[in-house]
Amino acid sequence: MWAFWTSTLANIFLLLQFVMSFPAIHVSLSAAKQFQNETDRLALLEFKHQIYDDPFGVLNSWNHSQYHCQWEGVTCSTRHQRVVALTLMDRQLSGTISPHVGNLSFMRFIQLGENQFHGEIPQEFDRLFRLRVLNLSSNALGGKIPANLSYCSQMITIILNRNKLEGKIPIVQLSNLKKLENFHLDTNNLTGEIPSSIGNLSSLTTLALDFINLEGNLPSEMGLLKNFAILAAGGNKLSGIIPASIFNCSAIIAISVPTNSFHGNLPTNIGLTLPNLEGLYLGANKFYGNFPTSITNASGLEVLDLSRNKFEGQIPANLGDLTNLIVFDLYDNLFGII
Repeated sequence: MWAFWTSTLANIFLLLQFVMSFPAIHVSLSAAKQFQNETDRLALLEFKHQIYDDPFGVLNSWNHSQYHCQWEGVTCSTRHQRVVALTLMDRQLSGTISPHVGNLSFMRFIQLGENQFHGEIPQEFDRLFRLRVLNLSSNALGGKIPANLSYCSQMITIILNRNKLEGKIPIVQLSNLKKLENFHLDTNNLTGEIPSSIGNLSSLTTLALDFINLEGNLPSEMGLLKNFAILAAGGNKLSGIIPASIFNCSAIIAISVPTNSFHGNLPTNIGLTLPNLEGLYLGANKFYGNFPTSITNASGLEVLDLSRNKFEGQIPANLGDLTNLIVFDLYDNLFGII
């Protein structure tokens, strides 16, 4: 009997110890959460320290007397109170982007466009596994596009246009971004060709590559992009023919490739294979052949620019069927009139 009571008391004692340990566990979890929040706060302060001109004073609220989730431009998640968005568009901020931003591990949206950031895009962005939108447009960022952005597997939108980025487009690496829909690189100092691995960006809808010194041909693999809607690649050194596979992408809304060296005929059935077409910008190339009469089947067409090419033949009389047509430019071709 004594052994029974001794064993029972021992079990009760252990149970009491376990129950009493709950506050300690709670404190430990709270401390961990506070530590993570402090990591976010310090990362934001490092970001602020890299900015030397803030003419509108938008970062004045970034101080020790105010909770960092209430700082201007900062958004935190409701549940974990972790930083998920940094939105400081068009604030005329000058400075560099601190690599400590890579410590904001819950970050989903970085929107720093329309400022005066210079330097390079931090390599540390590759730690932001939850990042969905990266908008650094209209700054003065240089260097190469970090190939390790490929680790940001949740990325949907990359907007880096109107900067001073150099080198080749790391599409071979970035082709791992299976959720990427919007890729804007126009008006930079990039070089090279568009690699065939562009066809691996299976969710891509918009590709903007205007004025970045591209050479070579458009890869036929673009035709594999089932949701492809907008191709903008004007003002480059692209040549060859536009692959037939692109003209078969029924989701396409606009093809804009003016001021290049493309040549060849337009498909006679273009208005049937591209029923959703709204804009066709082909000016200042070397296209030839007859006017594609099927274009009148693309009833939503708003812009048709075939100027400064070598098209010939007759212009169809039923162009009036295109009731949404706003811009119609056939200047400097060899057309006749019916």
